[in-house]
Amino acid sequence: LDADERSQALERELFVEIRRRVAAEARRIRQTARTLAEFDVLACFAELAADRDYRRPEFSDDGEMVIIKGRHPVIERIGGEEGGRFVPNDLYMNSSADLILIITGPNMGGKSTYLRQTALIALMAQMGSFVPAERAKLCVFDRIFTRIGASDNLARGRSTFMVEMTETASILNTGTPRSLILLDEIGRGTATFDGLALAWAVVEQLQSRTRAKTLFATHYHEPTELGGLLPGVRNYHVAVKEAGSNIVFLRKVAPGSADKSYGIEVARLAGLPAAVVARAREILDQHERSERSLSASLRAREGDGRAGPMQLTIFTPLNSEVVRAVENADLDNMKPLEALNLLAELKKQIKP
Repeated sequence: LDADERSQALERELFVEIRRRVAAEARRIRQTARTLAEFDVLACFAELAADRDYRRPEFSDDGEMVIIKGRHPVIERIGGEEGGRFVPNDLYMNSSADLILIITGPNMGGKSTYLRQTALIALMAQMGSFVPAERAKLCVFDRIFTRIGASDNLARGRSTFMVEMTETASILNTGTPRSLILLDEIGRGTATFDGLALAWAVVEQLQSRTRAKTLFATHYHEPTELGGLLPGVRNYHVAVKEAGSNIVFLRKVAPGSADKSYGIEVARLAGLPAAVVARAREILDQHERSERSLSASLRAREGDGRAGPMQLTIFTPLNSEVVRAVENADLDNMKPLEALNLLAELKKQIKP
């Protein structure tokens, strides 16, 4: 053999020997790697807590969740690098009177950030990290569920709304009283009244069956009525300050529901053409005047002792005579000609 071949043979022998020795100590090496990984994570937690003023969370079995001046760890860091200032917020929840928080307010107001920072604080605490808050008292969650953002699945033929409903169904079917649920804009992917009805029904289900601590952000104002109807449901909103024709997002979460959505103002800030914004304001004014007129008519009707209260229904009320005729019809023994005659008679009764 020449020198080159002898060199390659020696390299193979040395490699095989090293591999044999490493394999013999594989278990100890894996244990050492795991221990070093734990030290690495704990060292990162310690450095992060010291650099960003994180605090040690407390855990309790009484079902309370208290966060004082909580912050979003990522947005706070990005905002600080860009010269901005993150606005901290408090949170208080328990398993009885403050079980579900319905959060309203405009886009860009901070609702989604509030939801996300709550989940991140709970997750960081349970993984052994200090948390971005002045104080945090938490309970141990078995799961954290989120339905945030809009996405579709074209490969499986599922629309944005279908994905939203599938995820919501999974949350309602698997959530427990020890879960944390974050729902952002449930029902926005379909028609207004359908979405409103779904959002309302989801809150009722969470309050009556699931009983999990829930943050429910929505643009619909109607579900805020549940704050006065269902025990355990509270209303909160992200504060906005009006400065002339402009709005200032205060990013502060406060008790009570929002009285306006400021959608047109947000659209103007986004750069929509002035003509589109002006036309949108005209259409909004028309709808608001119509709504006020209808409300005034309802109040006048209810105050009139000669007439009963006016009931608004989605569908035209059925003719009582038609209903009785259908109820009394013996469909099992009716001949086809008799059925056609009955149908023609009913048509005459309901035809204006």
